[in-house]
Amino acid sequence: MRIKKPKLSFWQIWNMNVGFLGIQYSFGLQQSAINPIFLFLGAAEEILPILNIAGPITGLIVQPIIGAVSDKTWTPRWGRRKPFFLIGAILGSLCLFAFPLSPALWFAVGLLWVLDVGNNMAMEPYRAFVGDKLPDSQLSIGYQMQSLFVGAGILLANTSIFLFQDWFGGGDEIAGQIPKWLYYSFFIGSFLSIATILWSVFKTPEIPPSDEELAEINKHKTLPFIERFKLPFVEIRHAVKDMPKFMWKLSGVYLFQWYALFVYWQFITPLFRTTMGYDTSQAAAQAAKMSTTYNIVTAVVALILVPLTIRFGGKKIYALSLLGTALALFAIPNIDDPVYVLFPMVLFGIGWAAMMGIPYSMVSKIVPQERRGVYMGILNMMIVIPMGIQTLTFGPIFTKLLGANAANAMLFAGVCFVLASILAMRLNVNKESSVES
Repeated sequence: MRIKKPKLSFWQIWNMNVGFLGIQYSFGLQQSAINPIFLFLGAAEEILPILNIAGPITGLIVQPIIGAVSDKTWTPRWGRRKPFFLIGAILGSLCLFAFPLSPALWFAVGLLWVLDVGNNMAMEPYRAFVGDKLPDSQLSIGYQMQSLFVGAGILLANTSIFLFQDWFGGGDEIAGQIPKWLYYSFFIGSFLSIATILWSVFKTPEIPPSDEELAEINKHKTLPFIERFKLPFVEIRHAVKDMPKFMWKLSGVYLFQWYALFVYWQFITPLFRTTMGYDTSQAAAQAAKMSTTYNIVTAVVALILVPLTIRFGGKKIYALSLLGTALALFAIPNIDDPVYVLFPMVLFGIGWAAMMGIPYSMVSKIVPQERRGVYMGILNMMIVIPMGIQTLTFGPIFTKLLGANAANAMLFAGVCFVLASILAMRLNVNKESSVES
């Protein structure tokens, strides 16, 4: 049974999503700074995909389990979802502080695993948190507000990278050492990770469970430990079995979309080392400018997409945005000017805003309240499985089929986005799509 929820004001929705700023600042550093750190510490370009396997594996394991556990959690003081994204934020904050101090490649790779656990623990309950609080009529603005903070968080992260390099950089790169200018971005992220989450925790109360939900939660607490341990896995299995057809169709879109995004994030820095003759620091700064540009666009257009999706439908706007992202990736390798290459990022930013908001609002409308956490976790599985496939397969594809050429990697990613756009036109939200409560 769906609980009738009161509408929230713009600023209530804003406060509820502020914590996403810190989470996405952290993800921004993962997109633009982690791979350069691996390169600084001596990693070869062809092993970058496998070094990034932490994200897919931790997301695959952590998010659906945390989602299922949070569905069965309630404390009057802390709520249902808040304890999980607060613990995740603390863990992420500690890892971000330690990351630039990594003495060797193996240490940085290990920290990435722990950081991804923290980020995934924070992000999945946050997606469910928005769905818990908002009525169906406000889900679009709720998730597009998250999209706005996605853009703002990653924007801050990437702006800090090239600004600190400009202010405090200089000098030759020293093999095996992380340049000092990169430290500051991570220290800021360490602060934002916990500070923004605390803002949302104290500003936004959670809706108490219904009597039926509370009875189910209390019943769960009386189970033996081994039964409670097994229950999340049982919940995930049952949820997958009952999953709406819409989500199965969305998984096809996500396969190509997220495979392509991982290719872009891993090979944009190597691309600029090739096309512009930059060293790793210069290439990382240019990649950060690219990310800054598209996240400015994301922050600007995120809420503009709300009336567009209402008028034209989420499916059409989503598919068109994916096609625009493909065009951006086709253009980037053919531009060798550091200014002109920023222009395709307008299309990329529109696509990123759509990817971070539209699918979540569509899914949230068709899944039952009492299983929202586990279904948001399964939705994330649809993200990390393509990423896992990419980390395991793209190394050989890059060397054997694409000639170890980063420009070809970008074109390959563009083709993936075209396929995702075609599949997105099959997405329809209707009563038959939903799971009965």
